[in-house]
Amino acid sequence: MSDIRMQRRDVLRLLATGTVLQLAPTKLFAVLREARSLVQQHTSPHTLNPHQYDTVKVMAEIIIPKTDTPGATDVGTPDFIDLVLSEWYDEPERKRFLDGLRDVDDRAEKLFSNDFVGCAPAQQAEILRALGDKMTDDSKAFSSSGRSQSLRAYSHNSSFYPMLRRLTLTAYYTSEAGATDELHFEMIPGEYRGCPEPTHTEPAPAKPAIEEAPEHQ
Repeated sequence: MSDIRMQRRDVLRLLATGTVLQLAPTKLFAVLREARSLVQQHTSPHTLNPHQYDTVKVMAEIIIPKTDTPGATDVGTPDFIDLVLSEWYDEPERKRFLDGLRDVDDRAEKLFSNDFVGCAPAQQAEILRALGDKMTDDSKAFSSSGRSQSLRAYSHNSSFYPMLRRLTLTAYYTSEAGATDELHFEMIPGEYRGCPEPTHTEPAPAKPAIEEAPEHQ
């Protein structure tokens, strides 16, 4: 039982930090399968209240909208985020995330006299652009500061919007749709056929000229 729990914690750590996408393909497949199982078992929000859940849902969909491929909402991003908030983040991290959601509503109220979910799509996009600009400025300031603080420490101490973006992107690219449609990862590997054993020792025939591979569309 402890081994199963440890495996679960390992998967949650990889998902929360976004490092899951840096794994080698063979290990990535196992983690993706476990990750989707965790999300499917997380059937209702444990940390986000209904309004916070809806705010995360709208923000995630703006970050990865539905086009000819599924969007963030289609792959269960809000549930994924609630899972990480509930089972991996410590109390200071949860507070920073939830305070960030409240700040988003405060911005919306000051600018448009409405909470974020109640704003028009163009107004919501304007708020996210401002948050994205601040995230970029903060990242540049960190990079040019010359401090010895590691990127991991920066990620751990980052503000709400980088946390939301990282979780949204991880949720999407660890979903079946994101992994297959965007990363072209084969979720159900085909039959493996190893190299056949040689049946004789005669010299191999000369290799034919290599044909030029067709360009990808």
